[in-house]
Amino acid sequence: MAEAHVPPFFIETIVVLSAAVIAVPITKRLGLGAVVGFLAAGMAIGPYGISFFDEPERILGFAELGVVLLLFVIGLELEPARLWTMRRDIFGLGTAQVLLSGLVLTLGAMLFGFSWEIALIAGLGLALSSTAFALQMLQERGHLSTKYGQRAFGILLLQDMAIVPLLALVSILAPAKADIGEASIVIQVITVVGAVGFVIFAGRYLLSPFFQFLTASGGRELMIAAALLIALGSAGLMSLVGLSMALGAFLSGVMLAESSYRHTLEADIEPFRSLLMGLFFITVGMALELDLIVANWELIVAAVILLMLSKGFLLWGLSRLFGSSNSDALRVAVTLPQGGEFAFVLFSTATAAAILPEETANILSAVVILTMLLTPLGTVGLDLVAERMKKRGNTTNRIETFEDACPSVLIVGFGRFGMMVAQMLTSEGISVTALDNKSERINYARQYGYKVYYGDATRPDVLKAAGGENATLIALCIEDDRIMKQAILQIRSAFPNAALYCRATDRAHALDLTRLGVDYQIRETFESSLTFGRKALEYLGLPADRIDEVEEDVRKRDKERLKLQLDGGEMAGSDKLHQRTPREGPNSDKPEE
Repeated sequence: MAEAHVPPFFIETIVVLSAAVIAVPITKRLGLGAVVGFLAAGMAIGPYGISFFDEPERILGFAELGVVLLLFVIGLELEPARLWTMRRDIFGLGTAQVLLSGLVLTLGAMLFGFSWEIALIAGLGLALSSTAFALQMLQERGHLSTKYGQRAFGILLLQDMAIVPLLALVSILAPAKADIGEASIVIQVITVVGAVGFVIFAGRYLLSPFFQFLTASGGRELMIAAALLIALGSAGLMSLVGLSMALGAFLSGVMLAESSYRHTLEADIEPFRSLLMGLFFITVGMALELDLIVANWELIVAAVILLMLSKGFLLWGLSRLFGSSNSDALRVAVTLPQGGEFAFVLFSTATAAAILPEETANILSAVVILTMLLTPLGTVGLDLVAERMKKRGNTTNRIETFEDACPSVLIVGFGRFGMMVAQMLTSEGISVTALDNKSERINYARQYGYKVYYGDATRPDVLKAAGGENATLIALCIEDDRIMKQAILQIRSAFPNAALYCRATDRAHALDLTRLGVDYQIRETFESSLTFGRKALEYLGLPADRIDEVEEDVRKRDKERLKLQLDGGEMAGSDKLHQRTPREGPNSDKPEE
């Protein structure tokens, strides 16, 4: 009997998935979130658990692709104009946080007896918060689009960019004997600027025609492959010139934020992002060295307390200084007090450059991981306090603006019918997002100033990326009856709170839509036919009040006929087509005596 062949990494994959599906539901039930569950799963199967993985760093490089894809998706949600409006938070608040936190933590490290070089690397490295951890928490809680969520994101974005000068600082501080390969500063700057410029140019001018060509070729798999290629390719290019891979993916995402394909790209990337992010946190959990913590527990506990308290206080104070309310400043403070994944990069580089002893780097890495584990406790505690204050009636006053209260509408299908619907809504300032699956129609609508995105009406993930969860009303204006039925079933399941308005192609389709329970349906030619008939009666000399009577009667008989057809079939109520509208007054229609 032939020996069974097990594919490479098959057993490892089973173990990782098993640990995740056990640990994550438990931590979510405890209110700690999925991230803590992934970290706990990693600790359980790592060297200090069941010891299934003895070298977690082997898969850390692959797992870090989750951070790359996360930043690509975040970039897709931020148009360049919107990013420009965040410049104060990014370059003002973000820079102040890194410098002040770095200074305080450097002085703290020197108090622990470290040399100024080691203290500087440790302090600046710990000043960086975890982009992956914080954004994952904000997304889980639905807070990324809030004011404090956007402010926290601005700080994180600056921290991601700060890793570049921090790595340069390692080169400056490195002993002359350390072999770390120094390139000409001028050449390095030109290379970096050229790489960033290429990503921006390609994102703005080349990618939309590229995706338009792919959609014409058909095939969802091709679009998924292209989305991964763009995200990972831009990340790889940035890595080659010494920048953060995550920053490269973010830049390409921002450049595609105004593209018609952003929502489909986001939906295609999301499953890979979620899976790889989970793997990243599992790997971080594996890397926690419990014996090192036990041997140096006093130092590590003191460092964790110093790090979280000092960063939290500085984040609160700076957020208040930059205009945040007290509650928003507190939320920023409890979201970003932890160390970050880029600290691992900085510490390992400093170790290779003979600045940071390996044992010290391991202790600092343990501090970072422990702060990640403790951060959700702070957010849960703040939520409990906020809930208690709410019950007592001590809620903060919030000014409601029309923009906050304004309902949003998702229009699916943007031909002549959908465009007129959009015109009616936007004329009253209603927020509209439009989807269509025909590139030529999207380009045509954009010529008239409408923002229309590429998307499939039958894919809930695309509709969700386009804002389906927050839509007050979803208008299906597509022509294909079969596709519309599939879309209705998907929307009713995924977004039960949204009102569903549909365009019917004919009377039979209107009956089908009624049976499906849509909130409103109308035949595409019904109103125009009545208007046409009115004009014909006007030309034939009928007075306006009589024309009103005829129109009202025709509408009434049409509704009655539709009700009869629902039960009796297509021919039911046919007699109502030929009835005359009664007249009132001396010339009223009366049966002969």
